[in-house]
Amino acid sequence: MSEATKDQIKGAFGTVKEYEPGTRRGARARFLTLLAIIGPGLIVMVGDNDAGGVSTYAQAGQNFGYTLLWTLPLLIPVLIVNQEMVVRLGAVTGIGHGRLIRERIGRRWGNVSISSILLLNFLIIVTEFIGISLSMEYFGVSPYISVPIAVVALFGVTATGSFQRWERFMMLFVAVNLVMIPLVIRAHISSHSLFRDLAVPGIRGGTSSAAVLLIISIIGTTVAPWQLYFQQSNIVDKKISPRWLNYERIDTILGSFIVVVTAALLMGLTAAGLSPHGGTNGYVNALSVAHSLTKFVGHDTGDLFAIVLLNASVIGAAAVTLASSYAVGDLSNRFNQGLNVPLRDAKGFYSVFGGLLVVAGIVVLLPHAPLGLITLAVQAMCGLMLPSTSIFVLLMANDREALGPWVNARWLNAVAVVIIAILVVLSVTMMVSTLFTSVNVVGMLEWTGVIVGVGVAIGLPIGLRRQGARPADDVDRLDWRMPRLALLERPKRSRARRWLLMAIGTYLAVAGTLLAVRIIQLATS
Repeated sequence: MSEATKDQIKGAFGTVKEYEPGTRRGARARFLTLLAIIGPGLIVMVGDNDAGGVSTYAQAGQNFGYTLLWTLPLLIPVLIVNQEMVVRLGAVTGIGHGRLIRERIGRRWGNVSISSILLLNFLIIVTEFIGISLSMEYFGVSPYISVPIAVVALFGVTATGSFQRWERFMMLFVAVNLVMIPLVIRAHISSHSLFRDLAVPGIRGGTSSAAVLLIISIIGTTVAPWQLYFQQSNIVDKKISPRWLNYERIDTILGSFIVVVTAALLMGLTAAGLSPHGGTNGYVNALSVAHSLTKFVGHDTGDLFAIVLLNASVIGAAAVTLASSYAVGDLSNRFNQGLNVPLRDAKGFYSVFGGLLVVAGIVVLLPHAPLGLITLAVQAMCGLMLPSTSIFVLLMANDREALGPWVNARWLNAVAVVIIAILVVLSVTMMVSTLFTSVNVVGMLEWTGVIVGVGVAIGLPIGLRRQGARPADDVDRLDWRMPRLALLERPKRSRARRWLLMAIGTYLAVAGTLLAVRIIQLATS
């Protein structure tokens, strides 16, 4: 890279200087700047509508018609609040999510968090390859052909040594989602039912454990721990600084709306095309959805749905694998990492990326591989990890030593605490009910909600406190960056903070042990 381009942010649709005095004036200049910055937020959100997401939304539409659509608009503020905090963390600190946890929460917590996310991400990558194999199987292509081709293509796209080229490839995959338009038109979605059920809560057939679990799955597949690792590190990789933070916020908000609109259309098309032909247990898998659309709606709809599934799986595999490579770099700090680093100079970074792809592909192709068990483990681990990862983000977003004038506003802390409390209730319920299918899901949801509600009432005042000294009033926020880590004071270990971390550790230890025992039982039965 030449000296002239080292200080540039080179996005898929344009280039701006990393540091630039003043602000962009005029609508045209601001629009061109947005085009250059846009990317991390859009990719992380669209990547979240991966193979698991497509399958979950299709299941909701096929089994419950339009009646679960109301869950989707509720996810927009959750996505924006969670991801906006990691956007600030990345732009202001300039270091990856895992490393920041190690340095500001504690080395032990960072190691546990990174190790857990690597295991979860590997399992998610396996499910992405399941999606690739199912989508290509619809077109008559053997998994022994489609999966290896996908592995090679994903590695080739990523190992170009250029962030800009990688982001352009990702934007091409994002654009493929436009095939949703003819798919939706062909399925004859009822606009009246769509907009009514987006606004009015209801459940076809009444409240049941199956319906509640599916609602929790919709939330779980849309709010995933890997997103936090990906977006923060991707912003660092792209060299986005606080000066361009508002543009990245727009990127994140835009992605949040796109992911929810796409989910609503997927749910709507299966509700329109398949729901009249079955009850609340008609769903089998994504491949059966494609075949059923061909049978009941038309041949081209099955083809288009298979393309949507393939594209979602590819984007998901690319994003989750890259998030894992970032996480390993945060854990070791021993090798160059980043999409702008050529393959010859970042052998460790790209070896992790390629190794994850290869091993995940092999697992999918193994005869009698426990793919159903892997999918179950993904759901349970998402439920296990989401509370702790969200709490860590909130703690770091209130660290004045690291963020200075960019710490959370008090109103944002209040909103974030309530959102995290809701995620804790849903995540714990999803994990326990996944492991113990005889549990009364509705009753457990009620009791967990009461317990967490009491905890919020007690802990909300604590959650509004910031760590560290207040920065001077004359600080220029646009140019403020975190000082070198070695110069920062360690966060104070207050009694409330110790109790919170102790509660997180106890939950992770107990829940993790239960999860391991249950998975072993299922694997050996």
